[in-house]
Amino acid sequence: MSRQILVALGAGALFGLGLAVSGMTDPLRILGFLDITGAFDPSLLFVLGGAVATTALLFRFVLRAPRPRLADQFHLSESQRIDTRLLGGAALFGIGWGLAGYCPGPALVGLGYGAHEALWFVPAMLVGMAVHRGGNVRLSARRPPDTVASPPAAGPRRASGGTTH
Repeated sequence: MSRQILVALGAGALFGLGLAVSGMTDPLRILGFLDITGAFDPSLLFVLGGAVATTALLFRFVLRAPRPRLADQFHLSESQRIDTRLLGGAALFGIGWGLAGYCPGPALVGLGYGAHEALWFVPAMLVGMAVHRGGNVRLSARRPPDTVASPPAAGPRRASGGTTH
């Protein structure tokens, strides 16, 4: 197994452990956070605050390196557009989160320990991802060639259109 895969596996396991220790794999806790007029549970704010603070402190430090330790370049999105696809996707994510109490990370952790909600949520999430991917392929095929891809804005350090997760 390659070093890159082992590091990714370790990072994923650490993320899952953090979700489990903080209680964020429990859909009822998430639904409690979303229920601002009822039995509101603010504990998710502390988890989110810790994640944002950690990212704010370390992200710029990490990007000062000429490249990642296990890759040729950083893969960061250069897009700063807020459009209907972004807003629609965010709304669908929020609706799914509110209905199920799961987002992808906790759903995979829940699947790992056999939570019955995750057993139906994860396949539905995978179908949604496949539909999205199919829609993106069709959209790319219809765009004129000059709008399909743009060169990286920050030189060789970053790849256009990539993600950080």
